[in-house]
Amino acid sequence: MDLSYFLVLSALLFATGAIGVLVRRSPLVILLCLELMLNAGNLALLTFSRSLADQQGQVLALVVMVVAACEVVVGLGLIVAAYRRKLPLNVDEFRTLRG
Repeated sequence: MDLSYFLVLSALLFATGAIGVLVRRSPLVILLCLELMLNAGNLALLTFSRSLADQQGQVLALVVMVVAACEVVVGLGLIVAAYRRKLPLNVDEFRTLRG
């Protein structure tokens, strides 16, 4: 199978995620769109790794997955904390974090 299909799919996924980050105002949806963008980057990494017959791209994709999991944990923790304190869950109103 031609590897350009995977790169086109990766670009479409990244564009969809970027549009979601720029348009939506919900922090949960923004987190999901960021994950979509990271997975698009992983797909591109794996495609290039496959085309070069090298394993380093696959290892780097695993590292990106670990970083993405950490990002989700921190982001969801912030969202849950804001929900418990009855703060607005709109990104425009959620700019300053006061103790």
